[in-house]
Amino acid sequence: MKKIILHACCAPCASYPIKKLIEDDYEPVVFFYNPNIFPSCEYDIRRVELEKYCKKNGVQYFEGDYEIKRFYEAIDGFENEPEKGKRCSICFDLRLDKSAQFAISKGINCFTTTLSVSPHKNSIQIFEAGRKIAQKYGVEFLEYNFKKQDGFKISRAIARENNMYAQSYCGCEFSKDKISIEK
Repeated sequence: MKKIILHACCAPCASYPIKKLIEDDYEPVVFFYNPNIFPSCEYDIRRVELEKYCKKNGVQYFEGDYEIKRFYEAIDGFENEPEKGKRCSICFDLRLDKSAQFAISKGINCFTTTLSVSPHKNSIQIFEAGRKIAQKYGVEFLEYNFKKQDGFKISRAIARENNMYAQSYCGCEFSKDKISIEK
């Protein structure tokens, strides 16, 4: 099995991608880096739930620093952008850039993200960020559209089966009142 870094935003969104990657002969190494998540107690809940899920399923788990100040500096001036707008592109760039750097630090030349499992995120936008960052670092970005073949629906079913905490918004404070994620 080929190792791949799987950037993950939360346990429910990671559940189906982990399963799919394993089915496709990859060994996912989960990396939790999400400076956008607000408030910090939400960040902690998602982090703990993902770590617990990975441990239960024998998947390596790592986490980056919680750099919310870095997120706010990066999106300064784009706070009022709509979902799937420039603010989201900047956020994808931040998270995928750190994921590529993490992959390199672990000697793994391939990475992908759970972000494409959400019907509230634009996979084309995510893949553009991934390709750009992969080229920057000389690594491979695997363009998995995890929402295909009912990926989101399956991830929610896995979350229910495992009694996981499932958040009601994507993560940043600007999506909190605009997006409600179906459980």
